[in-house]
Amino acid sequence: MDFGIAGKWALVCGASRGLGLGCARALVREQVNLVIVARGADVLHAAATDLIAKYAQTTGVEVHPVVADITTETGRAAVFALRRDFDIVVTNAGGPPPGDFRDWDREAWIKAVDANMLTPIELIKATVDGMAARGFGRIVNITSSAVKAPIDILGLSNGARSGLTGFVAGASRSRIAGQGVTINNLLPGAFDTDRLKGVMQGAAKKSGQLIEAVIEARKKSIPAQRFGHPDEFGAICAFLCSQQAGYINGQNILADGGAYPGAF
Repeated sequence: MDFGIAGKWALVCGASRGLGLGCARALVREQVNLVIVARGADVLHAAATDLIAKYAQTTGVEVHPVVADITTETGRAAVFALRRDFDIVVTNAGGPPPGDFRDWDREAWIKAVDANMLTPIELIKATVDGMAARGFGRIVNITSSAVKAPIDILGLSNGARSGLTGFVAGASRSRIAGQGVTINNLLPGAFDTDRLKGVMQGAAKKSGQLIEAVIEARKKSIPAQRFGHPDEFGAICAFLCSQQAGYINGQNILADGGAYPGAF
């Protein structure tokens, strides 16, 4: 299927590895030009080199890495100094650390909200009006399945990402919806990423179990009996960015192998 987005420009955050890189790979396969952002210079440049070698060289698609912390004003300024207008924005920032809510002070909460709620809002503010003026825009926020089924040790993430979910529910249904712009949240369950490994290590420490036992139990709790792959996640993201997905707006798309037990 031709997604109809060849030649568009996308900003993909947290794109050096994991789910962000999966989204970047899926978009560049659709011949979308990329600006990819992450904090780690070596890993980001390696990702950009791989994307160019595998997908961009034969199509002329552009891939520009920006080493920056997108959760800061300075980092966002570095991105927009390179390019101001984007047709697609994929927001993504590392989740807050797991732990016990009794141990989190105000600074920990502010940091979580700044990274996982306010940063996506700032990126939406900076790009959405340009999208509306051009008649096309796709914003996909990578959040978490914990928004639908909160996880006790991820309280910082539960709170900050739920705040973003509420914001998107309103903003996506404003006048921009009639100007070809959609805003959706993509909620990953257990995908094989460094983030998942960190969460399971925290669970193992809390329970006193071996990490291998925690991993096996988590897999067994998923109807699919496995963890997801970042490329699977990226494919969903690319579809949400497509011309065909123009009637999907303000939604929370859950990708968790069937783990969430609810009907709605």
